[in-house]
Amino acid sequence: MNMSQVVDRWHALAKNHTSEGLHEMLADEVVFHSPVVHSPQEGRAITHAYLSAAFHVLMNESFTYVREIIGPHDAMLEFKLELEGIHVNGVDIIHWNDDGKITDFKVMVRPLKAIDVVRNQMAAMLESMAKAG
Repeated sequence: MNMSQVVDRWHALAKNHTSEGLHEMLADEVVFHSPVVHSPQEGRAITHAYLSAAFHVLMNESFTYVREIIGPHDAMLEFKLELEGIHVNGVDIIHWNDDGKITDFKVMVRPLKAIDVVRNQMAAMLESMAKAG
C-alpha cells in the first residue's frame, strides 16, 4: 500500500465524521498515545474506542486539517478546531506497517486550556460509549 492511501483513507473518515471502517485500518498490536492519558494504550479494541470517541468529540463542523507531512510509513497531520469556545490545535502522528495497517497513533494537543476541554469531553464520551456497550 502506498503512503498516500493510508492518509487518504484517514481523511475520508475525518471528512465524513465517522469511525466506520476504522477497525480495519488498525493493526492488532496498534498502540495509542493520548494527550491526556500517561501510559500508552495497547491493542486494537482500546485504540478503536479512543479514536471513535475522538471522532465524536473533536471532529465537529469547525475541525480541519491545516498541514501534513507524509513519509513512506508515517504522517503528521496538524489540525485545528473550536470546542466550547476554546481554540484547539494539535497533531495526529500516525505510523503504519507495510500492509497499510496503523501500528502507532499519537495525538498531541495545545494549549493547556484546550487540553482541559478535550480531556473533559473525551472522558464523558468514553463513559457514555461504555454504558452503551
